Amino acid sequence: MKLTVLGPGCWGLTLAWLMNDNFDEITVWGREQDLNDDLIINKHCSKPLEVQLDKKVVITSDLKSAINRADIILTVVATSGVRSVCEQLKVAGINPNTPLVNASKGLELNSLMRMSEVIKDVLPDQKVVILSGPTLAKEVLMGKPTAASVACEDIETAEFVQKTMNVPNKFRLYTNTDVIGVELGGSLKNVIAIASGFAHEMNLGDNCMGSLLTRGMAEIVRLSIRLGANPSTLYGLSGMGDLIATCSSPMSRNYTVGSMLGKGKKINDILNELGSVAEGVKTSKAVCDLAKKLDIEVPVSNAIYEAVYTDITPQEVLSKLMNRKLKKEESYDAVRS
Repeated sequence: MKLTVLGPGCWGLTLAWLMNDNFDEITVWGREQDLNDDLIINKHCSKPLEVQLDKKVVITSDLKSAINRADIILTVVATSGVRSVCEQLKVAGINPNTPLVNASKGLELNSLMRMSEVIKDVLPDQKVVILSGPTLAKEVLMGKPTAASVACEDIETAEFVQKTMNVPNKFRLYTNTDVIGVELGGSLKNVIAIASGFAHEMNLGDNCMGSLLTRGMAEIVRLSIRLGANPSTLYGLSGMGDLIATCSSPMSRNYTVGSMLGKGKKINDILNELGSVAEGVKTSKAVCDLAKKLDIEVPVSNAIYEAVYTDITPQEVLSKLMNRKLKKEESYDAVRS
């Protein structure tokens, strides 16, 4: 069995490390500018997390050889690069029957497409699977257990990925056919995670955190259901599970971005200091654009968008959220309608 991982970033390398005993061959592909001698020769990465891969892992910038004979292909690139990688896969001659498992969480700017929609737009005949859940890379590398969802409209493909990528005692996988719900839960929670880090840095207290997660979840549910998600999915691993993990852990890059915003730092300085992608930054804009298009209120996401893209102060962000027009808390049925 061969696994190909597209993207030598933190989560991509973590998955390559995690899957070591599940596959006879593992290949990690990246652009030449994203690879270095330490990774190519020593199978080692030190930033942003230290990852030591097995000597059997092949590191390459040759996409055609990377996907040749692959039983599963994992795409773990920034959401802004998914379309480009898919176009390269098309040229490289990807087998449409090979499951393409996307582990990137976010929405494409301008088109506002989910990643499975982007992939299908370029590779319409491809078997596409979504991997999403509470998967903080640092904890996975420490060998701590977690669970995640693998979603595909074709249940047999989802079950194949589940059985092949499940790691006993470490990585428990559940199947789901609600691709929309699994994708949106994992994508939209990144914005709420920024808000969580923001609130923690401002020392707003546990009551505020409980309120923030609840109202943030309401936004995720409201928007996702309008787009066709199954409500129960959003209270599962890729929704509520991922939300709790990323909103309560400094290991989350989005949480860290929010914390630094709460200190009054500017987004460009934050991203330079972070040295890695935090998908919630761009997703905050996509969510607000999408909500406007659908005429849906997303006040927490709007606040984070302003915190990221304008000169508003942390105190002004808090004031705008706390002093909105008073209203009735919507019921579950109201959210569904």
